[in-house]
Amino acid sequence: MNISSVLKKDIFILVLMMFTVPLAGQLNFYPMNETFRVSFGAPTFFFFLLLFRKIPVVLPGFLTGILMVGFRILLDWTMQENFNLLSSFAEYYSSFFYYFTYAFLFYLVKVNRFYSQPLLLGCMGIVIEILADLVELLVQHFGLGTTITLAAFKEITIMAISHSFLVLSFFNMMKLYESQSRERQIRKQNEHMLMLISSLYEESVHLKKTLQNAESITKKSYDLYKRLTSLKEDQTVFPVKELGKQALKIAGEVHEIKKDNQRIFAGLSKLISDESLADYMDIHELVDIIVQTNEKYARLLGKNIEFIQTIEGSHPHYHVFTVLSIINNIVANAVEAITDAGSITIALAREHDSVEFRIGDNGPGITPKHKLLIFKPGFTSKYDHSGNSSTGIGLSYVKEVVEQLEGDITVQDGPCGKGSMFMIRLPVDHLIMKG
Repeated sequence: MNISSVLKKDIFILVLMMFTVPLAGQLNFYPMNETFRVSFGAPTFFFFLLLFRKIPVVLPGFLTGILMVGFRILLDWTMQENFNLLSSFAEYYSSFFYYFTYAFLFYLVKVNRFYSQPLLLGCMGIVIEILADLVELLVQHFGLGTTITLAAFKEITIMAISHSFLVLSFFNMMKLYESQSRERQIRKQNEHMLMLISSLYEESVHLKKTLQNAESITKKSYDLYKRLTSLKEDQTVFPVKELGKQALKIAGEVHEIKKDNQRIFAGLSKLISDESLADYMDIHELVDIIVQTNEKYARLLGKNIEFIQTIEGSHPHYHVFTVLSIINNIVANAVEAITDAGSITIALAREHDSVEFRIGDNGPGITPKHKLLIFKPGFTSKYDHSGNSSTGIGLSYVKEVVEQLEGDITVQDGPCGKGSMFMIRLPVDHLIMKG
């Protein structure tokens, strides 16, 4: 999950907490006698603090404390005929110190590090609540002249224990549900991958047969060529029927290759076009996948490459395989182009009905002569350590896919004439789920 989505979730939790905790604080009961009150405000507050990920919990504690005091004063104002603001404030202001101290200690101890240790988490919750209650009692003692008794301390301890383990029960149930849900999702993804690999294996069998046929027809075509060139110009006997049969056989095998290719194309097209919700993803997650994949690729090649990503504007969920196949090809080329160390930038921007991808690097760049050829099938300037050339189909494939999507792709020099910059503009409508 990216930082922006986590922060949005934290803000939602904060807003919900500011309304829920003051209301829960008014729900109380007396399980033992008329003086021992158990309120739901404290356990609700503890539960919400456990949910925060990015926002420092001191801020929610400060805001909740203020709202709790204000809410109780508001209730007095609406329910009491002879309402006195100062006396009402004096009665409730100590609650602020309880919630603020609770949140401060929660932050100071960094309780969120112990989510995997429920027993320790519960004990820490008990200690924090007791200390927060003592701070509240001290404020009342110095402000209102109340006394702190051993009986009060015992009640505080019992309430803290009940609050802490009540909250942990619900929290662990929620975590258990999340883990089970995540497990189901992973199992579903694994099943999908298994079916995908199974289908690809089936198509690979057809592809292997096509390759064998292509090898056979190449040999027979060469044999026919040798026989034709070996004929003398004045030769009177021309084996027309025999050569015709051989040519017909070659044509039949070419037709067989065509049919096999049609079967492969149909099978692969079905795999790619069977779109479901899982085929579309948030662009932040997509770019993260591209970066993580190519970081591993760079390490495999022994290169130190920094990846910089920038995403501007709001984006819908894009088709996973389309975006990955286009952007990953170019980023992988950039990784291969950089000699030992460098940087690669991946920038996205939404412009009306289009999305623009910019992939740049500070590698050796592309010569003006090569810029005219890089999108042609078979062209390559990359060779491995053994001197074998690359296939040269990566960028030609990218250009073909971009044009099929009614987009355009251009390449230019990077900033200050160093490296290269690929710019791809695609209609958003061709990347999102239809219907």
